[in-house]
Amino acid sequence: MRFQTPLVPAVLIRRYKRFLADVRLDDGREVTAHCANPGSMMGLAEPGMRVWLEPNDDPKKKLKFGWRLVEVQGGMVGVDTSLPNRMLRASLEAGAVAGLDGYDTVRPEQKYGTGSRIDFLLQGAGRAAAYVEVKSVTLSRVSGLAEFPDSVTARGAKHLAELAQVAQGGARAVMLYLVQRTDCDRVSLGGDIDPAYLAAFAKARAAGVEVLCFGCRITPEGVWLDAPLPFASPAPTIG
Repeated sequence: MRFQTPLVPAVLIRRYKRFLADVRLDDGREVTAHCANPGSMMGLAEPGMRVWLEPNDDPKKKLKFGWRLVEVQGGMVGVDTSLPNRMLRASLEAGAVAGLDGYDTVRPEQKYGTGSRIDFLLQGAGRAAAYVEVKSVTLSRVSGLAEFPDSVTARGAKHLAELAQVAQGGARAVMLYLVQRTDCDRVSLGGDIDPAYLAAFAKARAAGVEVLCFGCRITPEGVWLDAPLPFASPAPTIG
């Protein structure tokens, strides 16, 4: 998926209030960008890091830049957590997601569980519906290993419990981890960061919830779905 507007480089000054970031453009101007990421962004929001912003001229938007990418040693990371679902929808509709192909309809944001919405509901004649929950993965503390979550996520644990109920009811329940990093080749869980999420994950797997992991190809031009990645469970101990 290509960015709608060509990205411009900048240097991060600070991230604050979760959704705001002050940056310095190459021409010396200091501006505030919207940061579409509610997580901790551990290791991705250090002052001085090179970032990439998407400008906009929408009069309805207060901020004229959106933070999309950050450069790390050995790769690029997508920090916009709203982007994966937009990209995946197109891939799902094209039947281009391994393990989730062959469905006739792709319905985003469908109600299920207790006051929740599943990211995608896939339906097809003669087969069980597939409920697909998507999580953007950006944390890496060990070379080559991507981890989720990067902070405590009670919402994430709730989604796992609801997926478990779906699986027990006879439908497919799929937890899809999308790694928005180009420097990782495997995926696991940050159980030391959120033990409750790790416990909820174990219960979900026991109930029949499937796990799929994919990497991304990331450049300043866009973000595209890449090859499947192996999942390692439980997460290795971080020293």
